[in-house]
Amino acid sequence: MSLQLYNTLTRSKERFEPIDPTNVRMYACGPTVYSFIHIGNGRMLVVFDLLFRVLRRTYGTGHVTYARNITDVDDKINARAAEEGVSIAEVTERTTQQFHADAAGLVCLPPTIEPRATGHIEEMKALCETLVSKGHAYVADGHVLFDVPSMRDYGRLSNRSVEEMEAGARVDVAPYKRSPMDFVLWKPSKPGVPAWPSPCGIAEAGRPGWHIECSAMAGKHLGKVFDIHGGGIDLVFPHHENELAQSRCAHGTHVMANVWMHNGFLEAAEGEKMSKSLGNFITVRELLDQTPGEAGRLALLSSHYRQPLPWSERLVQDSRRTLDLWYELAADADDDGEIAPDVLEALEDDLNTPKAIAALHALRAEAAKGNATAKASLKASAQFMGFLQSSFDEWRAWRPAGVAIDEAAVHALIIARLQARKRKDFKESDRIRDELAAMGIQLKDAKNKDTGEIETTWEVKR
Repeated sequence: MSLQLYNTLTRSKERFEPIDPTNVRMYACGPTVYSFIHIGNGRMLVVFDLLFRVLRRTYGTGHVTYARNITDVDDKINARAAEEGVSIAEVTERTTQQFHADAAGLVCLPPTIEPRATGHIEEMKALCETLVSKGHAYVADGHVLFDVPSMRDYGRLSNRSVEEMEAGARVDVAPYKRSPMDFVLWKPSKPGVPAWPSPCGIAEAGRPGWHIECSAMAGKHLGKVFDIHGGGIDLVFPHHENELAQSRCAHGTHVMANVWMHNGFLEAAEGEKMSKSLGNFITVRELLDQTPGEAGRLALLSSHYRQPLPWSERLVQDSRRTLDLWYELAADADDDGEIAPDVLEALEDDLNTPKAIAALHALRAEAAKGNATAKASLKASAQFMGFLQSSFDEWRAWRPAGVAIDEAAVHALIIARLQARKRKDFKESDRIRDELAAMGIQLKDAKNKDTGEIETTWEVKR
């Protein structure tokens, strides 16, 4: 089966045909580095990481270029620096490091290129100049603004008419705008925030608008037209719609990217969108403090990426229990197994992760029967999707942040419990079990096949 991807631009699932199979190019919008990313951002990371893995397997590791940007100039960054009384550079560097740690924690591969907005100011200014010269932008009151009516099919990506959008944009419209929908490409900077010499003959120093940043970075590193542009569904309008408008009008192209892909929202328990603005989110860092990153990754991939994902603690716990089984069965598996055709077929069908996970469960069932081929295939398939990245012992030894376990004391209590069981002192055995449970320790008894003796293993309760 060839790779099929759903294209937001055409609202249909299409066979993916790269512009150049020797250099497949993908761009995904990265974070604005002012605070920890939330798990909605984490979903975007793991979805496009999985697509990156599929593309690399299909076209070759060295033939896929994945660009994911860092937005390091923004009002939120300025506000955070002022609130903390530190420099803007300190905020962006610290938060970028936090982001890298969180992405790695979710088992995401580093992108091929990670451009920063502040490293592309000249490209942004050049785009402003080009758009003005072509009649798609104008200068007003120290701003450079995109002239939305100059683009006939503006709104095609988000499937909105200009009239519909104007009706919702007429509140507090800046007086210097020609049209309510016109958006900022460049704006004046207030004292104390980053500023650069302005384009288009503007005397005052200024800084870029949000949308122009991604157009400049994508254009420089991937070209005027590239294969795939990705991000969360909340970015379709206005961010991606405006990116597309700027890039097409500046470069004179019919498209910016051939395929636009968007993952759905995470939903809180109440069924509403999970977001920072609603205050009903948890951060990726909080998730990683409480559960292994692979469990978070599996939870984030448990629903199809285009569908809303209801988020709950139970979903994460179930994901970890699933991985417990996969790790246990794959512990002694051969390393030369092949990725299961059913898993590949599911992923090539617009990243159908529920179907791929179901195929992994089927492999687990066969592996549990002692099928060595199924074990090896389970291991290879799960590893391809970003799971089973540790040894079985490392997986079992994982502990939540802040949990201190006196392992010598635990082992001493387990030995004492086994001795109590041997002398049939079940009251004492139960007391020790309860003592360990109060410490957060869960026991698992199993008979040794060779000796017939009961052996006890333990783990931190989830």
